[in-house]
Amino acid sequence: MSRPSNHEFQQWWNKQRETNPEVLLLKKPDETANGFLSLEIRTPTAESTVEKERTRSARQLSWVCLLKFQQIAGSLAWVTNGVVLLLRTANRRIASPNSPADSSTSRLYRAIKVFLALVLLLLGFELLAYFQGWHFSPPSVGSAAVLGFVERVYAHWLDIRANYLAPPLQSLTNLCIVLFLIQSVDRLILMFGCFWIKFRKLKPKAAMEYGDSPPMDEEGNENVEDYPMVLVQIPMCNEREVYQQSIAAVCVQDWPRQRMLVQVLDDSDELDVQMLIKAEVQKWQQRGVRILYRHRLIRTGYKAGNLKSAMGCDYVKDYEFVAIFDADFQPGPDFLKKTIPHFKGNDDIALVQTRWSFVNKDENLLTRLQNINLSFHFEVEQQVNGVFLNFFGFNGTAGVWRIKALEDCGGWLERTTVEDMDVAVRAHLCGWKFIYLDDVKCLCELPESYEAYKKQQHRWHSGPMQLFRLCFVDVIRSKVSLAKKVNLIFLFFLLRKLILPFYSFTLFCIILPLTMFLPEAQLPAWVVCYVPGVMSILNILPAPRSFPFIVPFLLFENTMSVTKFNAMISGLFRFGSSYEWIVTKKSGRSSETDLVAFEKESGPLVRSNSLYRSSSESGIDELSKLEVSKKSVKSKKNRLYRKELALAFILLTASLRSLLSAQGIHFYFLLFQGITFLVVGLDLIGEQVS
Repeated sequence: MSRPSNHEFQQWWNKQRETNPEVLLLKKPDETANGFLSLEIRTPTAESTVEKERTRSARQLSWVCLLKFQQIAGSLAWVTNGVVLLLRTANRRIASPNSPADSSTSRLYRAIKVFLALVLLLLGFELLAYFQGWHFSPPSVGSAAVLGFVERVYAHWLDIRANYLAPPLQSLTNLCIVLFLIQSVDRLILMFGCFWIKFRKLKPKAAMEYGDSPPMDEEGNENVEDYPMVLVQIPMCNEREVYQQSIAAVCVQDWPRQRMLVQVLDDSDELDVQMLIKAEVQKWQQRGVRILYRHRLIRTGYKAGNLKSAMGCDYVKDYEFVAIFDADFQPGPDFLKKTIPHFKGNDDIALVQTRWSFVNKDENLLTRLQNINLSFHFEVEQQVNGVFLNFFGFNGTAGVWRIKALEDCGGWLERTTVEDMDVAVRAHLCGWKFIYLDDVKCLCELPESYEAYKKQQHRWHSGPMQLFRLCFVDVIRSKVSLAKKVNLIFLFFLLRKLILPFYSFTLFCIILPLTMFLPEAQLPAWVVCYVPGVMSILNILPAPRSFPFIVPFLLFENTMSVTKFNAMISGLFRFGSSYEWIVTKKSGRSSETDLVAFEKESGPLVRSNSLYRSSSESGIDELSKLEVSKKSVKSKKNRLYRKELALAFILLTASLRSLLSAQGIHFYFLLFQGITFLVVGLDLIGEQVS
């Protein structure tokens, strides 16, 4: 049965041809064709395509503009909220009667206050002269015109500052510029030396290497005779937050246990901390680690006295080397295997120093800026001095000493707060050499609060000046070569420990503001901006990820110059604050990989639920209470720093004066440097605890 014809499609097709003849055309079949209908589909005209493209482009452009506007609005809102929060925090700290502040009795702070009063007086005088038009036509003392009283005073002031004040200020400026250029050349030489080391791939090479496990003798027992006896010391004082991780990191060293002894040298004056550390030592003793706990009742000599007391033990004579780690340091399990081989075959090597690596370098802006500074210190200064001079300052931790060298140079002395630098200088004068290993890193912490960082920097910059006074005559009388004496006196002490903080504080915090009020004395723009910028770039090269922080780093280093200058003067002239030793507060941070490694190495005994199984049953309750108290955090508050705040007002006042003279670069530098001093003075950098 045939299928009935369907006329619906034909009707629809005819209708389409009538309405859109330009799109669909039916061609009649040619006589020579194959008898099929051909269908021609024409594309839309060019005019309609362009019109659609314009419509679409305009719509896309509007959406892009709207998105950009939304991003800009979000950024402005974020910046506004940040500024408002900053101002509220600053206002709360200034208005709060309970906000702690640093001492207001220091000599430097009194001098800065006098300087601030003088600067404010001069600014008021200059503003009066500016609005009177005297800046454009200054009055003269010998002028025939009749001058008013104030105008006559201003004329005499111009004469005094041009003939009596500006010349000595210009002389001091020129002196500081020369010192600045000498220090910049020294930094360039260090960078060139570091580049040469990397280009030639120069690095200390050990005469031997230790395998993964000790070799076996003929009877199948471990032959440990190739492993020298090593004493490991961990000096600490009230290190509640970090004692566990440092002790654990040392106890899991890949070294034969019978060839290593660990001394935990506890100077804590808090009873609960003493008991916690003692219980931790007992844990590791039960696991077979040769570890001892020592506690001094009288903490004389601080860290130097602690180490000196430990080295006086009778059993120390059985050991050849001593490794020293501060309480927040976590050496890798292969630390001894990477450092001890460098002593083999080199009987004149006294010290092997390793590099510090920081677990909290990205914690806040303060730790990022510290990481820049210390990265340059280790990768450039220590490495260059170690390769070319075989001498550098011992960093006090993460190093291994030959005990014979320590005894040869007199051991640990308690005469300064930089006992590490003291023993290194004396060992160098005795002819011993040092090795620095940049590829062996030891994890540690950076101070996260400005208060802790400032106290640390005060000790680090006052101690070298104490040592310089004490050992200057010894250096002159020593039998080392003249080149070594020159390096010690002029480079190691004077240029890098005395001249650097002197010109940094004097040039950028005193002379620069004064030149705004005494314009006859000139400070070139290249000294203010260009050369410091280049030096900051060189400083940041060892930490390339920190390039976005190059401007904050430059401003913050100038801000820290007041602390370093004050410490340098205190140590040089034996002021009381130069002998203060304050333990840098730690937070007890560990990297994620360290925690995993500790879990694998330590086993269940390290867990808190079985922490005190080695203790007697009668002491379990007491130790549990101590564990709870260990987790409690003492209340802290952010401080106000008077010297930094006073200098902030001095620099901001000088920036306002520079506007009257239209000094562009000087104005921007003074403005941003003043804001940096203000932020630091209000303790808005680093850890925020209040």
